[in-house]
Amino acid sequence: MKLAIVHDYLNQFGGAERVVGVFHEMFPEAPIFTSFYIQDRTFPCFRTAAVSTSFMQQLPRIDRYFRSYLPLYPLAFENFDLKEYDVVLSSSSGWAHGIQTRNGAIHICYCYTPPRWVWNFDEYVRKEPWGPLKKAALRCVVKYLRQHDLAVSRRPHYYIAISNAVAHRIKLFYGRESTVIHPPVEVERFPLRTSANDYYLVVSRINGYKRIDLVVEAFNELKLPLRIVGEGPMRRTLEQLAGPNIQFLGVLKDSELVEQYANCRALIFPGEEDFGIAPLEANACGRPVIAFAAGGALETVLEGETGIFFRQATASELRQKVLESQRMHFDPHHLRAHAEKFGTPVFRQRLTEFLRSVRSGAPFDG
Repeated sequence: MKLAIVHDYLNQFGGAERVVGVFHEMFPEAPIFTSFYIQDRTFPCFRTAAVSTSFMQQLPRIDRYFRSYLPLYPLAFENFDLKEYDVVLSSSSGWAHGIQTRNGAIHICYCYTPPRWVWNFDEYVRKEPWGPLKKAALRCVVKYLRQHDLAVSRRPHYYIAISNAVAHRIKLFYGRESTVIHPPVEVERFPLRTSANDYYLVVSRINGYKRIDLVVEAFNELKLPLRIVGEGPMRRTLEQLAGPNIQFLGVLKDSELVEQYANCRALIFPGEEDFGIAPLEANACGRPVIAFAAGGALETVLEGETGIFFRQATASELRQKVLESQRMHFDPHHLRAHAEKFGTPVFRQRLTEFLRSVRSGAPFDG
């Protein structure tokens, strides 16, 4: 069996890239096809892989302006030749699922979500600091991309969704069924701590739809210490709004991030995420979560056991839940055990069983 891995792009230290890293560990001989690859901006594990890039690798300042080349991604994946591969495992929240395979090959798409900027454009840009002309121009581009995305959504033979929320979107937008296999949590990277400091933590890209603004507003009122890890276009705006009790730490090394998780009082998870691995990473350290009750958090946070929900996307509701959580006790060992249910060994086993069922024609009951 000759297998190929396809991913949208390799240019960041993100959750999807960690998943592709696990794919590479499982299938070390499989080449990875991607639109472009910036070696020093993603995980070192890919340096041992045979990475093939598209013509986009040669575009001017692709490392910085990769979003500006939005209309070119479909063409990049159309031009890959995968005729020699029996199985293609695509990893996609945008373009990789549009790869073409030969007749008789099996294409399995591990889908993080149908692309937000295509199917939920207005919500995606609602809080972005872009002018009306830029948004109008993007809306025209998105209309074309939506048509293309719908057309190529027929190409995978099977979809795997990272959560029930994503499975629902795959059905809604593509009319396709999918199997849910949650992404892996590298529990072994996170030390269990039974005591904590007094600060609260946010780990997120600082985009408008991530709703970090709610957290800043709530903690301006609470006056409690808050640390925000991550970068994004909203950082400067939120820094201007934040009080002295709020620190913006930017992007941290893995070891530094682990220490922030391990010592925080609780993780704040304010957005509606496709899955959201951060709550489980916090749980792995024995730290509880205060999460917005939507999306993937509904599948990873057990209310009253591993965290607490706020159900209205308002700073006042979040503020009340932070105060409520201070009166609650969360057993760090129970939180760790919960995270282990989503660990890398569980993911590898479920994916292996799914691939075996596809090749044998037997139903997958994992």
